[in-house]
Amino acid sequence: MRNNRALVVKLLLVVAAAFAFGFALVPLYDVLCAATGFNGKTSQGKLGVGGISGPAAAPSRIDATRIVTVEFTGTVMPGLPWEMRPLTTSLDLHPGELHQAKFLVHNSSDRAIVGQAVPSVSPGQAAQHFEKLDCFCFSQQTLAPGETKELPLTFIVKPEIDESIRTVTLSYAFFNVDGQK
Repeated sequence: MRNNRALVVKLLLVVAAAFAFGFALVPLYDVLCAATGFNGKTSQGKLGVGGISGPAAAPSRIDATRIVTVEFTGTVMPGLPWEMRPLTTSLDLHPGELHQAKFLVHNSSDRAIVGQAVPSVSPGQAAQHFEKLDCFCFSQQTLAPGETKELPLTFIVKPEIDESIRTVTLSYAFFNVDGQK
C-alpha cells in the first residue's frame, strides 16, 4: 500500500513537471528564434520618444554600396473575415536605412473583431538583421464592422546582413484572437 502511494505521488510529480515544461516551451522557443533568426523571427527595437530610440534606431553606418529589395506580403487566416494587403509591395533600400511601409486591413464582417499579426522573414538567415522599430504586430488590432485601417511598419535592414542576400520577404499572417484573451 505504501509503495502504491509513493508511486502515485511520483507519477503526479512527473505529470506536473511535464505540464510545466509544456508551458515553458513557447517562451523558450520565442527566445531561441529571436536570438538566432530561426523560423523567420525578427528582432524588435526598443521604443522611446517619438517611437524610436537608441543605436538600433539610428544606425551608425549605411551601406550605400549595395541594394537589398524588401518584399511585403500579407494573408488572413481562416476564421478572420478581414482583407489585408500591403500598400507598399516592395522597396529597394541600402542596408542601414530607416524605412516605412504600410498595410491596409479591412473588416468585412458586421461585428468588431480583434486580430493579431504574426511576422515571418525569409530567407531565415536574414531575420536576425531585419529590425522592426514600430510595428502593428506588436499589439492586437481591433477593427469595427466595415472599418478599414492603414497599419504602419518602421524598420531597418541592418548593414551586417550577408552580402549574398539581395531579396528579403516580410510576410504577415493575421489571426483572429477573439475569445482567446
